[in-house]
Amino acid sequence: MKRETQNILLILLGGALLKITINGDYLRYVKPAQQPWIIAGGAVMVALGAVAIVRDLLAARAAAVVSGDVHAHDHNTRSAWLLMVPVLAVFLVAPPALGADSVTRTEARAPQSASASNAAAFPPLPAGDVVPLEVNEFVSRAGWDSSGSLNGRTVRLSGFVVHNEGNTMLARMVIGCCAADAFPITVRMVGEGVPGYGNDTWLEVTGTVVPGTAVRENSYTPDLTLTSVRQVPAPKDPYEY
Repeated sequence: MKRETQNILLILLGGALLKITINGDYLRYVKPAQQPWIIAGGAVMVALGAVAIVRDLLAARAAAVVSGDVHAHDHNTRSAWLLMVPVLAVFLVAPPALGADSVTRTEARAPQSASASNAAAFPPLPAGDVVPLEVNEFVSRAGWDSSGSLNGRTVRLSGFVVHNEGNTMLARMVIGCCAADAFPITVRMVGEGVPGYGNDTWLEVTGTVVPGTAVRENSYTPDLTLTSVRQVPAPKDPYEY
C-alpha cells in the first residue's frame, strides 16, 4: 500500500472516530465513560495523517520541480485521493447497535451483579403506583431478591422486542466495557396484552412480575404480566451497564 493511501486511511479512520463521538453513535459500541479516549484517539490519527500527507506532498513537489516531472506526481496524488470514495462508505457508515439477532444467538443470563451472596442487599423499591426500573435491576430482583420486593408492584421497563421459540420477550444488552463483551437479559411478556410488534421494536411496558419464574432453567428470564404497552423510539444509548 502506498504511503498516500495509508495516510488517507489514517485520516478517515480518525475522522470516523470523531464523527461517531460527536453524534453519539459511539454509544453503540462502548460505555459513555470511554468518550474522552475515543476523541483523543481520533484527533491523534487525523493529526498524524494530515502531517504525513503535507510532508509527503512538499517533498514530492520539491523533487518534481528538480526533475521537471510535476504532472506525473499530480496524477499519482489524484489517483490516491480517489480511494476516499469506497473507504468513506466503509468507515463513516455506522452499523446498528446489537439487537434481537444477538439475543437469539447468545443465551441470556442473570446480571453479573446478581448472586446468592447479595440476595439480601436489594433496597426497598420507591413508593408510587408505577416504579421505573432498568431491565437489569428487574431481572436481578426477580431472580435473587428473597424478600420478594417486586411482588405485587407495577414496574415500567423499556427494551426491544425479541421473538424466540414461540415467546415474545423484552430484552436489553448489558455491556461491561464494550459491545464485544455484551450479553442479553430478557423478560418474557405474558397476558392478554402481549404485543405483536416485530423484532427490534422498542417498547415501554408496565406490568407485574410472576413470582418464581426467573430460574436457572430459563436463563433467569422472569415473566411479566402486562398492563400497558407503548412503542417508543430507540434510545441514543441502547445498552445497560
